[in-house]
Amino acid sequence: MSVDASAPVIKNEDSPRGFAFALVAYLLWGFLPIYMKAVAHISPAEVIAHRILWSLPIAGLVLIVLGRTQDIRLALRSPRMLAMASLTAALITINWGTYVWAIGAGHSLDAALGYFINPLFSIFLGAVVLKERLRPLQIAAIALAALAVVVLALDSGGVPWISITLTVSWGLYALFRKTLPLGPNQGFFLEVLILSVPALFYVLYLEIGGSGHLYRTGWADTALLLGCGLITAVPLMIYANGAKLLKLSTIGIMQYIAPTMIFLIAVFVFKEELGTARMIAFPLIWAGLFLYTWSMLRGSRAQ
Repeated sequence: MSVDASAPVIKNEDSPRGFAFALVAYLLWGFLPIYMKAVAHISPAEVIAHRILWSLPIAGLVLIVLGRTQDIRLALRSPRMLAMASLTAALITINWGTYVWAIGAGHSLDAALGYFINPLFSIFLGAVVLKERLRPLQIAAIALAALAVVVLALDSGGVPWISITLTVSWGLYALFRKTLPLGPNQGFFLEVLILSVPALFYVLYLEIGGSGHLYRTGWADTALLLGCGLITAVPLMIYANGAKLLKLSTIGIMQYIAPTMIFLIAVFVFKEELGTARMIAFPLIWAGLFLYTWSMLRGSRAQ
């Protein structure tokens, strides 16, 4: 069942409006570590619960304005749709939780690395799961990313689990999200709707038990937690509507904006130390991304 079957076909071409939407979304995501650092004194689980709860009314309002609430009613009557949305909701929760914890714990560079690796992991998933044929440059790009992970693992004596978790959770989320026959706004609403039940119970548990931060610890915490809905839903929905008006190759290049900003904020604002291993790993990743981008642009011109 596809609830978007009547949606107009979007041409595979760039538009100034689409570029503006995507740029705003990536800039907002790029500055997100500063917001997450401001709530670092609150447990990641509580922050995630509020991200879910306060995203729900924003996402719902967008659907009402767009007149797409019927899509949600159809989805709620489909067990298969609910199961698929529950899977993507679980994956995005893992991604959010890891990201919030990483920023608060001083691992912003690891978060940036994870999102730099993500496009290359998506290529790998396409080859393994979707049986897509890899170009030689793409194979080389994946090899460079794998080498970077090995360098970090040898330096730390273990797998760089923050970067890997962010990469795998977002890559799998994007993969399974494509199989969910819902538009981006409707899909996001369905995901947070599913997650809102446990999130609400968790927030109530914290507030009743006296350990919550919604209203007991001052207006600043209250404002920050309420704002979690805006910083979660707004960039995602802006991006979703901008992506429809851009070529895939354009999106592929623009997705480097956010991790680059995270990297710069980590080094120059949070004063995180690069270290020898990271100074080797990041150039390897950047070289891989250059090969990936070059291959993508060559393929786009060939088409």
